[in-house]
Amino acid sequence: MRLTRILFAAALMTAAAFAAATCDADNGGITLPQGFCAQVVADGLGEARHLAVAPNGDVYVALMGSEDKGGVMALRDSNGDGKFEMKEHFGSGSVTGIGLRNGYLYIAQPNTVLRYKLAKGELKPTVAPETVVAGLPGVRQHGDKGLTFDGKGSLYVNVGAPSNACQTKDRQAKSPGLDPCPILEKNGGIWKFDENKLNQKQEDGTRFATGLRQMPAITWHEGALYIAMNSRDQLDMMWPGTFTAKENAERPAEPLFKAVQGSNFGWPYCFFDYGVKKFLNNPEYGGDGKTADRCAPFTPPVAAFPAHWAPVDLAFHSGKQFPAKYKDGVFIAFHGSWNRTPQEQAGYNITFQPFSKGAASGDFEVFASGFPGKTPLMNPNDAAARPDGVAEGPDGSLFITDSQKGKVWRVMYKGGK
Repeated sequence: MRLTRILFAAALMTAAAFAAATCDADNGGITLPQGFCAQVVADGLGEARHLAVAPNGDVYVALMGSEDKGGVMALRDSNGDGKFEMKEHFGSGSVTGIGLRNGYLYIAQPNTVLRYKLAKGELKPTVAPETVVAGLPGVRQHGDKGLTFDGKGSLYVNVGAPSNACQTKDRQAKSPGLDPCPILEKNGGIWKFDENKLNQKQEDGTRFATGLRQMPAITWHEGALYIAMNSRDQLDMMWPGTFTAKENAERPAEPLFKAVQGSNFGWPYCFFDYGVKKFLNNPEYGGDGKTADRCAPFTPPVAAFPAHWAPVDLAFHSGKQFPAKYKDGVFIAFHGSWNRTPQEQAGYNITFQPFSKGAASGDFEVFASGFPGKTPLMNPNDAAARPDGVAEGPDGSLFITDSQKGKVWRVMYKGGK
């Protein structure tokens, strides 16, 4: 009888039930545009990364950590107040990418993509996971995996490059780049797999896009794959005398790319400069801050964001609840910088980039801020919170996760249209 009541309450989490939720007086410590407010719907989950929201309002949060500190936390609002009273943990090992598809919950770990079958009304799976892809490259540097689906039977997974700039000796001053870069054979790109085939290896998939450094922020939208990439680090430390600390802190943009089959985005040969808004040679490949003779073949970004903000997730907005200006635009979770010393760190926000007819339209705006809890922030470890995952709820509200303490916010629009 108790289970029946819980399932019935979960079924009531329609748009009307969500709209009745009450926001926190301080928006859970974050700052939002006028008309918006936020409620902390869960806390203390651990190192929360990406999340997936079911049509009935259940939320699945990927957790980063070894053994049982990782896995997935399943959340359910059992009384209709908007907060998640039910918390069920399952799985183990570090998880980043997560997604719901055709009755399965898919999760992406550094070397593996698994899927759990979810019975109707079930919050926590009761059967063991199946292996969709195994043996993916994934080391400590840039090993985190995101995932997305194109709705036509294909699964997309990022395979980050275990390198900063494909140097002969990684992160060593004045070390030149390997040319051609052998890392790109099995890393530094997006791989496409059959979402329904089990026990695939990397060679069973196809390389969909290449020339990417690290990019767990991937999503499919209107016939194309969108990728927000973490650009290169340490321009000044690797190439003293050629680049200053200020140039390192400001020049290598965090690009948003639109990918189709065969796209090449230029890593490690070029980086997109935030100031001049074009590709320039990386210094490992003859760059001096002006030269661009290696960069003509590469596909430029559809939008660019300030250096070292560290994009880790993104979600397009369907326009169900927020004002019309947000329809079809993309929200990007910027985890925040570590590589801007001696300047203050930056990012640590949710940024909105408007879109129209499949292209970026207008300047980006910082949508949610205040996560660090202090200004200026000089050390990333001092941040109270760092945004990591973004996902749209069934009513169009926006869920945000935090990787410091494991908060989950739900952002709602309460103002006039």
